[in-house]
Amino acid sequence: MSEMPTRRAMLGAGIALAGTAGTAGLASRAVASPAHASPSRAPSPARAADQYVTPDGPEVVDAEARRGAGPVRKVSLTAAASRFELGDGVTVPTWAYGDRLPGEAIRVTAGDTLELALANHLTQSTTIHWHGLSIRNDMDGAPGLTQQPVKPGAEFTYRFAVTHPGTHWIHPHSGVQLDRGLYAPLIVDDPKEPLSYDKEWIVVLDDWLDGVDGSTPDAVLDELTQGRGSSHDEAGHGAAAGEARSRRLKDTDSDLLGGHAGDVAYPHYLVNGRRAEAPSVFEARPGDRIRLRVINAGGDTAFRLALGGHRMTVTHTDGYPVRHTETDALLLGMGERYDVLVTAGDGVFPLTALAEGKGASALAVLRTGAGATPPASVRPKELTGELITAEGLVPDESVALAEREPDRTVRMTLTGSMAAYDWGFDGKSYDPAARRPVRAGERVRLVFTNRTSMWHPLHLHGHTFALAGTGDGAGLGARKDTAPILPGRSLTVDFDADNPGLWMLHCHNVYHAEAGMMTVLGYLR
Repeated sequence: MSEMPTRRAMLGAGIALAGTAGTAGLASRAVASPAHASPSRAPSPARAADQYVTPDGPEVVDAEARRGAGPVRKVSLTAAASRFELGDGVTVPTWAYGDRLPGEAIRVTAGDTLELALANHLTQSTTIHWHGLSIRNDMDGAPGLTQQPVKPGAEFTYRFAVTHPGTHWIHPHSGVQLDRGLYAPLIVDDPKEPLSYDKEWIVVLDDWLDGVDGSTPDAVLDELTQGRGSSHDEAGHGAAAGEARSRRLKDTDSDLLGGHAGDVAYPHYLVNGRRAEAPSVFEARPGDRIRLRVINAGGDTAFRLALGGHRMTVTHTDGYPVRHTETDALLLGMGERYDVLVTAGDGVFPLTALAEGKGASALAVLRTGAGATPPASVRPKELTGELITAEGLVPDESVALAEREPDRTVRMTLTGSMAAYDWGFDGKSYDPAARRPVRAGERVRLVFTNRTSMWHPLHLHGHTFALAGTGDGAGLGARKDTAPILPGRSLTVDFDADNPGLWMLHCHNVYHAEAGMMTVLGYLR
């Protein structure tokens, strides 16, 4: 294999120089295996160190102290090569957390301290990002920005207070590892849970290509970027980019997504690690009230979700409660989560996740009585019924962000094209040393304008924002951390700058992000 560095590999070298200056807080939290040194912090450029809060600086330590230290929940997790049977005889090599796909759900209670020891048995460096959690900055898992990558053979212990209940998930923030099997639900239980239900069904949606006919996410990124976009040398299983079959998707269209639906042709779509030909089955009794916690862990696919024969009542989006709203179907961009309640009917019902605009679907089954398993191609009528998105939801009063004039407005234009695959903000690719300043205590308004011909799910680390209100005096909209923006459209969100550090903001299409559509919001000292 050639040692010639790619553009992203060279950028990775730049990332190492854009880390944080402080190391005192890190040493007590990094745990090295006997044969390997623990990851260490890289020095900051003087301009960044002088101007911005560092991820383990005193402001971050003070913010964590204010969160309090509750009971410690200890978890051990190993990232390693594995093999999984996806159903109907399809077996793939991949990388995963443990021996399950998705990884076993991590559960904590709001107010706990989570201590998770990660052992990296992969051939690449990795990290863990806690998608949806507002936590201390040096535990956020952004390699080269909030921590150095956890090298192959090394270990790292993440420890932080968990303050807010909700449905979240974990995944790497290293290259395109997210599009392998490295993901797991992260459920933060509410000690004063206001919902009443009989059963809980965690539903994880995914698009899958890793290990199929020689495909890997790294090879797909190389194909999309014509070889300049990989942030890692291909060190995993599978063929090199030139040897694997093409996964570039063409002629895909969705009115819901404003046109082109995605870039990648996935051979499989999964619910809880299973193909539609051999779906996972959730068993309940007729009349049971079931809480579904739905997570889109896909790399390049929006899913339209419906449960045949049932209406759904939306209770939360991205972990935050909303005014209960009935719907037939949901649309989830990558990284988004929804909680819904259903009252189970009597029989066998398809939970279908349509890969929006891609002509395929994933399937799971709700079984409360006798009946045949629905076919893989089933399309319940609810998929074309009433569909709710976050813009149509009203936040619960307990979490509604009070409306006020922003202290700072940050404007960004989404740029790039599918042909050049040069995604970015304001015509620039990701540079970890270039920060967009905010200051603690400010109400910040982010205004995005999408000048591209594709939709993008935008995700902000370490915070939740409020969508713009409807303009009818009802105040700001639902609380989110991930929100889609359609081509030619704008998106305005407000958030309170209450969690100091350096925070990534990026498209949650993993291939767009790795190609450059990432930026940093930096808290000024």
